[in-house]
Amino acid sequence: MTATLPTSTSASEVARLRSTFATGRTRDVAWRLAQLEGVERMVAEREDDFAIALAADLGRPRVDAWLADLAPTTAESAFARKHLKRWMRSKRAGLPLSVQPGSARYVYEPLGTVLIIGPWNYPVYLTLTPLVAALAAGNCAVVKPSEHAPAVAALLADLLPRYVDRDAVAVVTGGPEETQDLLAQGLDHAFFTGSPEVGALIMAAAAPTLTPVTLELGGKSPVIVTGDADIAVAAKRIAWTKLMNSGQTCIAPDYVLVEESVRDTLVAGIAEATRELRGGAEDGLRIVNARQAARIAGLLDDHGGRIAYGGAVDVEALTGQPTIVVDPRPDSPLMTEEIFGPVLPVLTVEDLDTAIRFVNDRPKPLAVYLFSRSKGVAKRVTAEISSGGTVINHLMFHVLVPQLPFGGVGRSGMGAYHGRWGFETFSHRKSVLTKPTRPDLSLIYPPYTAKAEKLLRRFF
Repeated sequence: MTATLPTSTSASEVARLRSTFATGRTRDVAWRLAQLEGVERMVAEREDDFAIALAADLGRPRVDAWLADLAPTTAESAFARKHLKRWMRSKRAGLPLSVQPGSARYVYEPLGTVLIIGPWNYPVYLTLTPLVAALAAGNCAVVKPSEHAPAVAALLADLLPRYVDRDAVAVVTGGPEETQDLLAQGLDHAFFTGSPEVGALIMAAAAPTLTPVTLELGGKSPVIVTGDADIAVAAKRIAWTKLMNSGQTCIAPDYVLVEESVRDTLVAGIAEATRELRGGAEDGLRIVNARQAARIAGLLDDHGGRIAYGGAVDVEALTGQPTIVVDPRPDSPLMTEEIFGPVLPVLTVEDLDTAIRFVNDRPKPLAVYLFSRSKGVAKRVTAEISSGGTVINHLMFHVLVPQLPFGGVGRSGMGAYHGRWGFETFSHRKSVLTKPTRPDLSLIYPPYTAKAEKLLRRFF
């Protein structure tokens, strides 16, 4: 279990970081680069420790720990280091005639002391990546790891002070009470990754102090498969991404909408690909805890569909078989709640219009995935469905592109990060206008004559 800091310590940690920020040292580009290098060294030098912690918390194989948590963290930090000086440059802006003569620009300044609330499903990547953005922007940061990944939380509390400026980064462990207390400190920004339900609580707790928030949430991300799609490729890619972390991924495919002409072929292909990717294993995949396992088992109790593959959940063993459910009731909990597990509903649709309408009748998803050979279909799905992101003929890869903003819309989140977008999330764009003292036209000062007003109306 992680050691929990008492309330007074949480408040004192925030005060300590604010004192550091007040010195101005975090604004220096050399300091920022040094912190990013420290994050990269930590991930490289302590890879074994992170792999052990991820295995303890999530049963994650070593190669998956590297692929899903460590390598993307390093890539994000390296990208920020490469581009940071360019991101930090002030940007010139034009002036309307009414404000001339003069010059205008905007500068990026750090927000101050920020809070990063990490999730349990990718507790390294989704905690350290926003920290990279916060440090690149020149902030001090409180890191609050998830209490549901206690081994990783304890490791971050131990390692981060060794690799980054301990006076600028603090790790506070614990549960919801510690999170609520941190939010009550009136920090300069709060960044949360997790479920929409908890996101609403974070937003409510931030409201009394008007703390701005970035919410990276989840939802039910659909896959649309048209009749002209490459079904073999679609099946393998859907199976691979659904198996990753036992389906406990915010951008995992939550359900599939497929045209009837290829439905049975797709279902058989996903089942076969699942067997192949697991080396023929039929046992259950690791679920993070008993509460989540019981929740997933409950989703399989009364869905009205047909189980085409798998179907077993062992709550005591914290495992669930990869499961395919064909045509469950659209109003069943399986289709109204985010699954966040190794269960994949497959629903038959008449055509693309039906699929688009089905998605749009529900809360906006974090991602939409499409498998189709038609550019026209891809254009329609991109234009007609509002979502955090869209991927054509694959799934989830957009999260690995630092040149793209990553975030949700509506119930799936607010705000974005990765690359420059993360730097901007943790920065304030401050306007700077410079005016010369001469000429100092009397025209703009009262009292205004009719002639002066007529001239002013030409300028504004």
